[in-house]
Amino acid sequence: MTPKRKQRLFVILGLVSLAAIAVGLTLYALRANINLFFSPIQIAAGEAPIERQIRAGGMVKEGSVSRNPDSLDVEFVITDFVEELDVHYSGILPDLFREGQGVVVVGKLSESGHFRADQVLAKHDENYMPSEVAEALEAAGYSPSDYADKYTGMKVEGAD
Repeated sequence: MTPKRKQRLFVILGLVSLAAIAVGLTLYALRANINLFFSPIQIAAGEAPIERQIRAGGMVKEGSVSRNPDSLDVEFVITDFVEELDVHYSGILPDLFREGQGVVVVGKLSESGHFRADQVLAKHDENYMPSEVAEALEAAGYSPSDYADKYTGMKVEGAD
């Protein structure tokens, strides 16, 4: 092999190595920022990662909202009617947040099974249930449209 070909080979190998490192670092960064959605039954089954940012969704259980009068701390339970998940949130809740409605919370699951929410996403009007929550209810064997009839006749996105 001539010195010129050897030099070209090293340059090509160097470029391929740099490209592989760049792709690997990009995939690692994207993996850390993915927010996967889990229902309470999936979290109870141990499918959700501990101490990693995830989204959880369900219906806010009636009578479960507990507010601390001295701070912005709020505790509530979300349910998919099979399992329940205790959620702790410190901050101002959306105006449309209330019991019996669908929510999606973004945060981390502790090893004790409590969910520490950084963000609470509530429905945008009285005729909406997040599609992820509706799918989680269907997977749990409940028809979101039947449940919606129970609570003020709200309509479910994607339901007949």
